[in-house]
Amino acid sequence: MFRQTAFGIALSTLVLATGLMNAPVPSHSSTKQATDDQPLSIPSNQVAASTTVFQTTALEKSVFDQINRYRASKKLPKLKLNANITRQARIHSQNMARGKVPFSHQGFELRVKAIPLHYNSAAENVAFNQGYTNPASQAVIGWLESPGHLKNLRGNYNLTGIGVAANQQGEVYLTQIFVHTSTARRK
Repeated sequence: MFRQTAFGIALSTLVLATGLMNAPVPSHSSTKQATDDQPLSIPSNQVAASTTVFQTTALEKSVFDQINRYRASKKLPKLKLNANITRQARIHSQNMARGKVPFSHQGFELRVKAIPLHYNSAAENVAFNQGYTNPASQAVIGWLESPGHLKNLRGNYNLTGIGVAANQQGEVYLTQIFVHTSTARRK
């Protein structure tokens, strides 16, 4: 069985930077290939005046709802939220927020392997932002405006998990993992 992974990164402080990386996983090895690195300005009127304490589970639900509304508007099937995938996405966001791993896709293949599902393909979008009143919406806007992220959002996936973590500096990290599986049975 051939497994394919796709990556995307969004950075949303005042600049949005993207990078699409593809990594085939048939032998569980990773060859990464960056394709787009152009920064885009985000208007300063979208930045919050003060740091807000965020309810991370509410942000996760907001991302999930926004992505499914987008998919439905494009006549794509809605994604089903999966607790095991969400757990891995949360761990990654928490690790980035705590500085245990850099803002990146580092460990993506391990996260996907830790999900007890047989899958055909998987992808991941991550975002970091600070100073926005609605970090979930800013991440989704950034992903929708980025070709690599949009490819993941529109991809042939049926399950997803979203994890959000914030730190004391007001930095908000978001991870969305997409999985396509023909059956949702355990390994």
